[in-house]
Amino acid sequence: MSDKQAQSQPYPGETGKMSPRPRDEMRDYSGRGLLTGKRTLVTGGDSGIGRAVAVGFAKEGADVAISYLEEETDARHTKELVEREGRRCLTLGGDMYEEAHSREVVRRAAEEFGRIDVLVLHHGTQQPVKDVREITTEQLERTFHVNVHSLFWTVQETLDHMPDGGSIVVTGSINGLRGNKTLIDYAASKAAAMNFAQSMAQILVDRGIRVNCVAPGPVWTPLIPATFDAERVEGFGEQSPMGRAAEPDEIAPSYIFFASNRLSSYYTGQNLVPAGGEIHPG
Repeated sequence: MSDKQAQSQPYPGETGKMSPRPRDEMRDYSGRGLLTGKRTLVTGGDSGIGRAVAVGFAKEGADVAISYLEEETDARHTKELVEREGRRCLTLGGDMYEEAHSREVVRRAAEEFGRIDVLVLHHGTQQPVKDVREITTEQLERTFHVNVHSLFWTVQETLDHMPDGGSIVVTGSINGLRGNKTLIDYAASKAAAMNFAQSMAQILVDRGIRVNCVAPGPVWTPLIPATFDAERVEGFGEQSPMGRAAEPDEIAPSYIFFASNRLSSYYTGQNLVPAGGEIHPG
């Protein structure tokens, strides 16, 4: 059963204010050199799944650049965790809603590291509603600018800095596979993001650049108390067959799998769906 208590906090949320604290530091994970010497960029890498991925990559031998919206405390802590593994970490604050910033994140990472071997597109936004008529044009535009448009901008910019044989991993969602009655625009945007990844997989196969998706079910991250009301946060994840939400540390290995040519060299255009037993095609 879920141990999540009723709670809420301002958007975009902070890890330190969550109760219980999520497991997002990959403390019990031991790397084995799967990403030695790789230069990576993880958007939305300051907390939650993004933090766990950044630390996991560092433990596998990669340097990591992370983008984040405005969560300075979380970003600093993730940087410390990466550097604790002896790897470089670049932190890039700003709003991926803006095309100029989305492109600048890539350019700065490439300038710092010389290239980008692995790109993880994990940033995203959501705002629940009770009725589709509540979704304003402003909300719709923000959801799709952040969750879809910025993927195009970031990938367009990255392809000039990614060598052949690189890897791109897009964060989808179980909601992109089956919809969600209160996250209507978010679910639609995630379906678009996952379809975009499949198209890019076809386009980039001749360069040996693999493009795949991780589509999680419920995960205990700052976005949950920052976007749902306190009552909905209570018991979060109980609807999954396993009866609980995932911890970020449980999701990050899927990204390591797709990032590593050693593990997934014959995978492209695929989805991994860590959703606590909820089964959907794709």
